[in-house]
Amino acid sequence: MAGEPLHFLPATSTAWHALGAVPVDASDSLVATVFLERLSGAVDTVGMKLKVPHEPTPAAAGGRGGGGAGSRLAVDRRFTRPLDSETEARIERENERARDVGRRSHESGPMWTLPFLRPRMSTITSRFGSGRVFNGRLASRHLGVDFRGRVGEPVQATNRGVVVIVDSFFLAGNVVYIDHGAGVVTGYFHLSEQRVAVGDTVERGQEIGLVGSTGRVTGPHLHWAARYGTISVDPLDLTTLGDGWYAARAGSSRR
Repeated sequence: MAGEPLHFLPATSTAWHALGAVPVDASDSLVATVFLERLSGAVDTVGMKLKVPHEPTPAAAGGRGGGGAGSRLAVDRRFTRPLDSETEARIERENERARDVGRRSHESGPMWTLPFLRPRMSTITSRFGSGRVFNGRLASRHLGVDFRGRVGEPVQATNRGVVVIVDSFFLAGNVVYIDHGAGVVTGYFHLSEQRVAVGDTVERGQEIGLVGSTGRVTGPHLHWAARYGTISVDPLDLTTLGDGWYAARAGSSRR
């Protein structure tokens, strides 16, 4: 669906379920294609059209930072000045690294057996998909969730997984990316300190870093991001998954 594989696993003795991603810029509907391989070796193809609910466009949004549809900010002009070609190339390389870990996440089974947590329990200051209007100019959609925090306050892993990136990015500052398997990757941005290393297996609720203001930001906070494969998704949706998700794969590990 949307170019990403679906991983169907048993939910009950008679039903199977899978996670799927809807791109933030999707129009009216998406088509999910399922290939059913029977014991005889025959393969059936089933297509399903999924209706996509409409959201207000960023340009029409009039909310402010506390989670509304849009966010209008007055910032220093250095944040809206066009970037030079070298910096743009660096940003694209860093974005491609994040997309690549999402692609590779499909190669392993889910590592979690419990619901996802929030990385912080503080106030959310900006939600996923909101339009960012800087100095009156529409700049982008916000592809993550921002949590209020002071420099040095703890950030926790939202579920079990393997650390796949610990680095400093131009826009996101000090980052940690965790691969949870089955296509799910979470990212933690603008950290003042990273307390894990690439290859570490981290547990749900484990401290992985500290809130900071590194990268292209106007003040300290945590930006929490999530991808399903290469598609950015609302990380808060992960916290709505019930106890039954992938319970049958308890104890599964990376292949």
